[in-house]
Amino acid sequence: MVSKRLSREAGHRRKFLAIIDDTPECERAVAYASKRAQSTGGVVVMLYVIEPDDFQHWLGVEKIMREEANATARSALDVQAGKVRQKVGIEPELVIREGKRADEIHKLIEEDQDIAILVLAAGAGKEGPGPLVASIAGKGAAFPIPVTVVPQNLSDEDIESLA
Repeated sequence: MVSKRLSREAGHRRKFLAIIDDTPECERAVAYASKRAQSTGGVVVMLYVIEPDDFQHWLGVEKIMREEANATARSALDVQAGKVRQKVGIEPELVIREGKRADEIHKLIEEDQDIAILVLAAGAGKEGPGPLVASIAGKGAAFPIPVTVVPQNLSDEDIESLA
């Protein structure tokens, strides 16, 4: 069970959580979340999760790999944040976590009681919609807050009219 959301109380703003990764559909989720935040006076939170499975090496190699993963995460967040600033003129919150993606999403939602909507984008390729979207479809709502799934093929104009 998730703690009570505070986004409607005085001094709080509704936050839209978008997950940043290297998938092409990620950009659509950010575009939708940022437009919704702009139109509702909310905030965009962008989360990049570094999977720890890649760090099972000797200590020196592990440290270098962790630093490289953090640099990749910062770079990906900076690129998406720049697009949000340019397109909708709001400053997003940037979060980097290390762990299993679904676990870290749950933890962040629990820690930040202003996060009210999780925005994911569904891939349009033959590989399927993507692991996070598949997890909510296959496990009966894996996340404790409403999830908005944005089709990858929505244009900026489509998002503008929907958000």
